[in-house]
Amino acid sequence: MAKPTTARFGKFRVFLGDGGSPIVYTSPCGFTSKSLTLTKNLSEVNIPDCDDPDLVAWVGRDATSLSAAVSGEGVLAAESVETWLDAWESVDSVPVKIEVEFPAKTITWTGLMHVAVFTAGAQQGGRATANVDMQSDGELTRVVS
Repeated sequence: MAKPTTARFGKFRVFLGDGGSPIVYTSPCGFTSKSLTLTKNLSEVNIPDCDDPDLVAWVGRDATSLSAAVSGEGVLAAESVETWLDAWESVDSVPVKIEVEFPAKTITWTGLMHVAVFTAGAQQGGRATANVDMQSDGELTRVVS
C-alpha cells in the first residue's frame, strides 16, 4: 500500500493582505490550529416518479451558492493582535490568501473575507489565547502550482 503525500502544519498558511496595489500578504503569528471550510449551499426538491406517483419521491439537490470560512486558534501574539483587530474593525472585507504546500504542488485560494469573530481569552496559569473566524465575501479563486 502506498503512503499518502501530506502537508505539515507549517505548510498550511493563512495570510492577510494590506489592500495595497500590489497586495502584500503577511501571515499573522500565533495560530496553533487552523482550518479552511468550503461550503456548498443546496436547494432541495422532491422528484416524483411519473409512472407511479404513490412511490416515495427522491430528493433532488441543486447547488445555489459557495462559501468559505477560515478559523484559527492559538496564542495571542503581540506581533499580530493589532492586525487581527484592524481587520475585525474594518467595515470592508480584507484580502486573504490561504496556501497548502505539498512536496510537489501548492494549492492557493485568494479572495476577500471578513473577520467575523475575534475572541481573546486566558486562564489562570496559562497564556492569553486568540480565536479567529473569517467568512468569505464573494469568490475565492483556487490556483494549483
